[in-house]
Amino acid sequence: MATHYYAVTWDQLHRDARALAWRLMDLGPFKGIVAISRGGLIPAAIIARELDLRLVESVCVITYQDETRGEPQITKPPAAAGDGAGFLIVDDLVDSGTTARVVRAVLPQAHFACVYAKPAGRPAVDSFVTEVSQDTWILFPWDTEPQFIEPLARRGGA
Repeated sequence: MATHYYAVTWDQLHRDARALAWRLMDLGPFKGIVAISRGGLIPAAIIARELDLRLVESVCVITYQDETRGEPQITKPPAAAGDGAGFLIVDDLVDSGTTARVVRAVLPQAHFACVYAKPAGRPAVDSFVTEVSQDTWILFPWDTEPQFIEPLARRGGA
């Protein structure tokens, strides 16, 4: 279980994905983009728009079930990307680097970018925008919903 939780809003994710696109501008041009499903789908769509990329591929990797990490499995390879030459791989987060290493093995020539990075996974990617501590679990907007919480005073200060 994570020690800290960090909630990312839709607006913040959009701003951060655009910031990543800005960093990637001078590294292209790219032929296409490969989104790591599922977390990379939305950031990849934003980046594809900002970089004016029309070829959007996906790779489906199962690594987590809730907060439990398992052995990664590629359930759909990115056939259109070949060895990755000229392609940009996008994910929402690099945590331990496990998913990144698995995808890099399939697309060794691609540039790997993610929006958020944890220290253990940073060496597995080429570009990222924001680093968070290893003990932080990022709550992405597609995994949460707003709800009322009692004021601190009513919760006994806890």
